[in-house]
Amino acid sequence: MGAEEQAEEIEVLSAIYPDELQVISPTDIRITIPLELSSSSEDAPEAPILILNIHYTPLYPTTAPDIDITSPPNAPKHTFLSLLTDKPLLLSTLSTTASSNLGDAMVFTLASTLKETAETLILTRSQELQQIQDLEAAREEEEENRKFHGTQVTRASFVEWWRGFREEVEEEKRRVEAEREVLEKKGRKEERKLTGRELWERGLARAGAEEEEGDVGVDALEGVERLKVEA
Repeated sequence: MGAEEQAEEIEVLSAIYPDELQVISPTDIRITIPLELSSSSEDAPEAPILILNIHYTPLYPTTAPDIDITSPPNAPKHTFLSLLTDKPLLLSTLSTTASSNLGDAMVFTLASTLKETAETLILTRSQELQQIQDLEAAREEEEENRKFHGTQVTRASFVEWWRGFREEVEEEKRRVEAEREVLEKKGRKEERKLTGRELWERGLARAGAEEEEGDVGVDALEGVERLKVEA
């Protein structure tokens, strides 16, 4: 393809990319390629823009054109696409496409391949991130459900719980029995002590006995006095 054929291809490309094609010279063109991303999230990053730079070689399309990929100046960084790391992969894909289309006008095919490859990279990476986030959310939900519903009871866990419960019951019975024995011993000791009423009743009994002894003494004295007078 000579200069005339290259000019014809550039004319066709101008119709396809009326706003995106920039003709730098008869042998150099630049196509701006806005990527289209499907996202329902309002805070999704702005879709990146790539620029396909084509330099027609004298033997084009028998040989592939010189290809480069750039981005607009001060373009914002995108989470899932970076020319700093992804450019070699994108160029390799375009090189393979060019090799498959030698002999034919291929710039439109190269531009389409670049757009599709970049969009696929972004979509794949965003889906991978979403899967990770979904797994993390599912794990957190499982943890919350476990806290809400408690630990699932199995035969082994029930047997272990039952053994522990029986040990607690036996320990409580031993404690109650020990307290009962202590109280019984304390009660027997208190039984050997006189109550306040018993002490009071016994005090009256002793007082009555002393009064009886006192009466006998008075009568005896009166008898002695009578004997003295009669004498």
